[in-house]
Amino acid sequence: MHALALLITRDRGLIENTVESSEVESLTIECVDRLADATDRLKLHDAVRALVVDLSPFDKHEIEALRVLLHAAPNMPVLVVGDDNDLTRHAALLAQGAQDLLLKSNLDGGGLRRAVRNALARKARELAVFNDNERARVTLASIGDAVLSTDSSWLVSFINPIAEKLMGWSCAQAVGRHVSEVFQVLDGITRERIVPQMELAIQKGRTIILPSNCVLVRRDGQELHIEDSAAPIHDLSGEFAGMVVVFHDVSESRAITQKMSHLAEHDELTSLPNRALLNDRLEHGITLARRHGRQMAVLFIDLDHFKHINDSLGHLIGDQILKAVAGRIAPCIRDSDTVSRQGGDEFIVLLSEVNRAEDAELIAEKIRLAVMAPYTIDSHYLHLTASIGVSVYPNDGEDATALIQYADTAMYHAKEKGRNNSQFFKDDMNARAAERQILTGDLRHALTRGEFFLVYQPIINLVSGAITGFEALIRWRHPTRGTLTPADFIPIAEECGLIIPIGEWVLREACARAQQWLAADFKFETMAVNISAVEFRSDQFFDGVCRILRTTGLEPRYLTLELTETAVMRDFEATRIVLQALSTMGVRIAVDDFGTGYSNLSYLKRFPINTLKLDRSFIHDLPESVDVCTIVSSVIRMAHCLHLQVVAEGVETLQQLRFLKAHDCGEGQGYYFSKAVDPSECQSLLQLTKLRRGRKFQSPALRAVK
Repeated sequence: MHALALLITRDRGLIENTVESSEVESLTIECVDRLADATDRLKLHDAVRALVVDLSPFDKHEIEALRVLLHAAPNMPVLVVGDDNDLTRHAALLAQGAQDLLLKSNLDGGGLRRAVRNALARKARELAVFNDNERARVTLASIGDAVLSTDSSWLVSFINPIAEKLMGWSCAQAVGRHVSEVFQVLDGITRERIVPQMELAIQKGRTIILPSNCVLVRRDGQELHIEDSAAPIHDLSGEFAGMVVVFHDVSESRAITQKMSHLAEHDELTSLPNRALLNDRLEHGITLARRHGRQMAVLFIDLDHFKHINDSLGHLIGDQILKAVAGRIAPCIRDSDTVSRQGGDEFIVLLSEVNRAEDAELIAEKIRLAVMAPYTIDSHYLHLTASIGVSVYPNDGEDATALIQYADTAMYHAKEKGRNNSQFFKDDMNARAAERQILTGDLRHALTRGEFFLVYQPIINLVSGAITGFEALIRWRHPTRGTLTPADFIPIAEECGLIIPIGEWVLREACARAQQWLAADFKFETMAVNISAVEFRSDQFFDGVCRILRTTGLEPRYLTLELTETAVMRDFEATRIVLQALSTMGVRIAVDDFGTGYSNLSYLKRFPINTLKLDRSFIHDLPESVDVCTIVSSVIRMAHCLHLQVVAEGVETLQQLRFLKAHDCGEGQGYYFSKAVDPSECQSLLQLTKLRRGRKFQSPALRAVK
């Protein structure tokens, strides 16, 4: 490429000595005699590649003249021509940016051209180095990792913006400081400083990857988890010249990883170990127990009737209770033990070491009492109990699956024993568990095989003795077990999801029977049908009631739906809408088992309820228990104030009847009047009433009263 050097001088002798040829070896020297001419010439942007300036005429202003040229041509080499060999002057000019200083006394054309070519080569190298450095600077400033470099004395020579942000030091503050002062890194476990180890490895010429648990201590004291590597820098001779450290913040990703790891092994709701982590600890515990000849125990805990809470109050309240239960179980065990939530309302406790089986029983009792303490959740005052099954290693089983299975079996036995107790596993429990499984399978076919039937218990007016209605009660005519009552199979039906089709069958059958009796001119006021909480919360419940009334032809005023307190307490607004729609149709609403559920009675005012049915557990203790007498009489008075009818369930003795009549209880049902009977017997009773219109129900018990 052809180059043009511009010589700025008024010295004719210098021009004659240097410009011997207009173009030699692709280099042309052109002369101008003024500084202004030179700057104008540079504006043409042509082939000028170097400037040669005679500063002799500028005398004391030579520095300013040099600056003007450097400003006009910042990327060109500027060579200065002078008359003397003053080294101080040379140094000043070079410091200002001159590429070289040439003496007039021995300068000729060949020397000038050589000096210009050398200056152009040096400038090209400078530009290349500058471009490389600038490219490296921009790259280091743009990458997502932090970068720190040192010299051979371990003094910081550079940190990029990411490093500034992470360490809390600016580059200006960090440069010149020892790396250990700026880059304070600790082993996150031992809290030892890592930089000395890094220096030792680097001096040996090794690249070092620091442990994944490194902690960077920022200038402000804040700690960050980082991942980094450090590598040595060598000069041309292979000697150590410094090091480069590349690192990045992994605090957020580490936290996410830890959270994901925690979620993989813990229950999201309660943060307790989940099934996977429990199994791992159980397997480990069995290994240790086998090695050291120790015993261990597994407790399977199931909350009694928790499903009713979810059905009535909703899952948000249920979730809060589960967290509260988890908080109560944990303090009952040792740090070496494990409490795990298996899902739903089931918890498993692993007692890693027990000296005797009785030790497990003591822990189970401690947990049972802790769970029993009242709960206050969002203004709801709730009581809860737990059934607990216990299995012991190695007596009951020698592997994790067997121990959990046997503890589960023992827990079901605790429920069969009345709930709110603990039971140890016994061999005969397996047979009962198998029977329950078989019963569940049989239940799935009972409806299609027509094995269900209804019986009806009369509801009696306690003043007149007349039959005012019937309560429809389901029975299961099992092909091998005989007749089963609801207590034998309704809980199973709720668990396996069959309660909705079974409940729909009961409602349709009861309504059809009531319509048949009314069509035969039998007089009664209501047919009562029990509705489970699961049925009631179904989106199809209201439409199903309407459809059954329409297909059977029964007028809504003859139907009473009996709901438990838990069923009506789930969602106040949704419950109000459904009950109001039913009431508007003429369907009557009764609260069954009143007094065994919630102490919050506001629903009696908010919902269109017609009847309260006093639970048989209260009637059973009349009139012997003074406390029960007070409760029953108070409930009757409250119901009258709210214009509600009261029906007493489970009336079995004359004394109970007399107490209820004395306190103005309107209606009753129970064995004292009649057990639940089949439709033909009901029809006989109604026929008798029809023949004796206006006369009282003449059961043997009532005749005795009169």
